[in-house]
Amino acid sequence: MKNISALTFYFASVIAFVLANVLKDNNLSVYYALLVVGIILFFLGVLKRIKTNR
Repeated sequence: MKNISALTFYFASVIAFVLANVLKDNNLSVYYALLVVGIILFFLGVLKRIKTNR
């Protein structure tokens, strides 16, 4: 986790959001799970960026 950059977390969150929108019509539980994963990855990226700027 220490060697992963903030940009990687942002990119993974975008992928999770896109997959959530693609799978929205097929499986609603996967949609909500991917939304939660995307939000968590986004905030991990924010926290990583804050820690590297200090």
